[in-house]
Amino acid sequence: HYMNKLFLTLIFFTVSLIAREEAFATKECPAFNNMKHSKNTHAVHLDTKQKYTILKHHKGQVLVLIKGEQPAQRWVDEKCFVKSQNGSNPMNVQKAETQVISIEDELRKASKKYKNKKKFVDSRSGSGMTAISKQNLLTLTWHNAFCETHRHKKECKRSFFPKYEESHFVLHGLWPQPKNKMYCNVDKKHVAMDKHHQWNRLPDLGLSDETKKRLAKVMPGYISNLHKHEWIKHGTCYGKDADSYYSDSVSLVEQVNDSKIGKFFKQNIGKVVTLREVRALFDRSFGVDSGKRVGMRCKGGLITELWLHLGSGSDDLATLLRNGKETRSRCQKGLIDKAGF
Repeated sequence: HYMNKLFLTLIFFTVSLIAREEAFATKECPAFNNMKHSKNTHAVHLDTKQKYTILKHHKGQVLVLIKGEQPAQRWVDEKCFVKSQNGSNPMNVQKAETQVISIEDELRKASKKYKNKKKFVDSRSGSGMTAISKQNLLTLTWHNAFCETHRHKKECKRSFFPKYEESHFVLHGLWPQPKNKMYCNVDKKHVAMDKHHQWNRLPDLGLSDETKKRLAKVMPGYISNLHKHEWIKHGTCYGKDADSYYSDSVSLVEQVNDSKIGKFFKQNIGKVVTLREVRALFDRSFGVDSGKRVGMRCKGGLITELWLHLGSGSDDLATLLRNGKETRSRCQKGLIDKAGF
């Protein structure tokens, strides 16, 4: 009995030591604040290329240290650090004493990281790596409808005073076409961050103070780092630097809101309107047949977005619409939602 107890104690002690070793994740698992997996601040996921410190094992879960996050200690399923080759399930632990370091290998890694970083910086500065996009899709959101299904978002918090986004279209994004044209010359690390909604960790875009001010007004999601996501996923394929990309985008939003379209939506809040009415107003505002380049998106009977198919080569919305492609729209009518839930 004594020997059995000693044997179990040794096993526990050994597991504890292993648990404090560093290990590479084998899956991009979500990393939760608690064992119940009820909260994941900043939507953090493990990176299979990064080594983590294992702090503790408990009931099929492990507590890992994720530097740079708050909180830094996160709970993940034990399978996130388990190999499944040949039916075995050992911890993918990397012990310092078993690693053989090659100077040549380390230099190659450092060189690769530098090239990837330089590649991303080039895509930010618009140094000609991506050709100017010939066709683009301007997506405008009716913010009140968006907040009906995203009440937890920072940008959906109500205020005692009327806000711009409660009576105007706001910027969702400007998307180079075709739709699979995304993540141009972007480092894989930043692509992974974006796809895991870790937008707060994406690099600063280097926008001018003037652009930031204008953008924050027409893009409420700016406070949730939506602008970083949109740039990484779509803007990098636009063919210009981030500041020019958002300067163009803001100008287009302003042209819509200052037109008969903007006034019509503002005056008809709480009413049902049709696609035919909307397209007719586009024709009156931006030229004959411009309405054929406009699609309406709806959800639960509410108008959620307008999608404008644009050409290129101008900063005038009428010209861009004339050069855009005609489109169909599934939504034929919807309610212009008012502020509040």
